[in-house]
Amino acid sequence: MNKIFKHLLLFLFLASCSLNSDSSFWSKRNIDEKQKILKIKQITKKEEVLLKEINKKLEINLSNLKIENYSLSYFDNNNGRTMYNGNLKSISRYKFSKIEKFDEYEPEIIINQNNVIFFDNKGTILKFDESSKLLWKKNYYSKVEKKLNPILFLSANQDTLVVVDTVAKYFAVNIKTGDLLWSKYNDSPFNSQIKIFKNKFYVVDANNILHCYSLKNGEEIWALKTEKPLIKSQKKNSLIIKKNNIIFNNSIGDITAVNLDTGDLVWQAPTQSKKIYDESMFFKNSDLISAKNSILFSNNKNGFFSLDADSGLVIWKQKINSNVRPTFFNDLIFTVTNEGYLVVIDNENGKIIRSNYLLGSFKKKKRNKIRPIGFIAGKNNIYLTLNNGRLLIVDIKTGSVNSVLKIDNEKVSAPIVQGQNLYVTKNNSIIKLN
Repeated sequence: MNKIFKHLLLFLFLASCSLNSDSSFWSKRNIDEKQKILKIKQITKKEEVLLKEINKKLEINLSNLKIENYSLSYFDNNNGRTMYNGNLKSISRYKFSKIEKFDEYEPEIIINQNNVIFFDNKGTILKFDESSKLLWKKNYYSKVEKKLNPILFLSANQDTLVVVDTVAKYFAVNIKTGDLLWSKYNDSPFNSQIKIFKNKFYVVDANNILHCYSLKNGEEIWALKTEKPLIKSQKKNSLIIKKNNIIFNNSIGDITAVNLDTGDLVWQAPTQSKKIYDESMFFKNSDLISAKNSILFSNNKNGFFSLDADSGLVIWKQKINSNVRPTFFNDLIFTVTNEGYLVVIDNENGKIIRSNYLLGSFKKKKRNKIRPIGFIAGKNNIYLTLNNGRLLIVDIKTGSVNSVLKIDNEKVSAPIVQGQNLYVTKNNSIIKLN
C-alpha cells in the first residue's frame, strides 16, 4: 500500500468523526498566584535548526520604549506588543458541547467593539459583552448541516459579521442583532482567515482558490486559483492586506500577492523546493504577518522567512522550526519554536539575538509531546499557550518563565486579549482569565 493511499485512509477516518450537543453557562473559580534598551553580546550565524539556547542571559529591556500603535493588526496580523498586564487571578468559562474537530482546525474567538464572538459544535454563533453577558445566539444551519458539525471562521467590521465554514457555506449577519443578511454556498469547503476591506471580503478555500466576494450580497467578484493540493490540509490559510494587495499562503507553501481590486497576480513565491503532495496535510505554515516592508512567516519544515512585500523576493531565511504566529515590535521579531524555544530575531538581517528554552519545568519524558499553540506579547510578559492546557508567563526582559498556570488538561487555543481580559478556547468552552 503506497503512502498516498495510507494518507487518504487517515484523512477519511479523521473526517468521519461526529460530535455531540449540549448547552451550559459561565462558571468561575480562583487561580493560585504562582540600562540599556538592548545589549547584544553575540549574534548567531549558524545554519542548523535551533535546538539550543543562545545568549540566554541577554536582557532586552523595553521599559523605556513606547508601546507602538498596532491598530492595523487586523490587516497585517501583527499583534505587536499590547498593554495587557493582567493579574490572572480568576477564570470563568462558557461551556458548550464538545467540538470534536477542534484539534484539527484553528477556530478563533474574535473581539469586536469589546464584545466576544465564537460558536458551538452545531454552528450556533454566540455573542457576549465584556462582562460575559450573552447578547444573542443564532443558528442558520439545516438539520443535515448541523449533523456535519461545521467549523466556523469569523471576521467582522462595525456592521457585519462574515462567516465561512468547513461545509462550503458562507453567510453574513448583522453584528448588532445576529439577523441573517444573506447566505450562499461554494464548491469547496473553507479553511482560512477572512479579511474584510471596504465593500468586499477575501477568503481561501480548501482547493487553494482565493475568492473575492461582495460584502453586500455575497456574489463572487473574482477568484484566483493556485496549485491544488492532492490531499487537503487542516491547517488554516492566512491572509494580510498591504499596499492594495491581498497576500496569502496556500497549503503547499506558496505565498501569493494579488491586486485587491482586479484579482490580477502581482507575484508568487514558492517556499518549498520539493513539494511532496502526499504529505501536504502535515505541512504547516504559521500565519503571515507584515513588518514594515516585509512579510514574515515560518513553517514546520525548518524555515523562517522574510519576504519583500513589493516583489516576493527572499530578504533572509532562518532555520527555525515553528508554525506559531510570530509577532513584531521595536524592530524585533518574537517567535516560539515547536521544540519550545522563545526566539528573538533582528528584523533587519534575520540574525538570532537570543533564544531561551521554556519547557524546563516539565518532566523530561513529557517534553517531546508538548507543543506551543500561540502567544501574545503584553507590557512586560509573553503569554504562551501549550497543547497540554498550560499557560506560560514569560518575562520579555530575561526570557525566563515566571509562572505556569493550569487552564485545562487538554489543548487550548492561542490567547487573545481585550482590555485586561485574556481569552482562550478549548473544544467545549470559552475561557476568560482576569
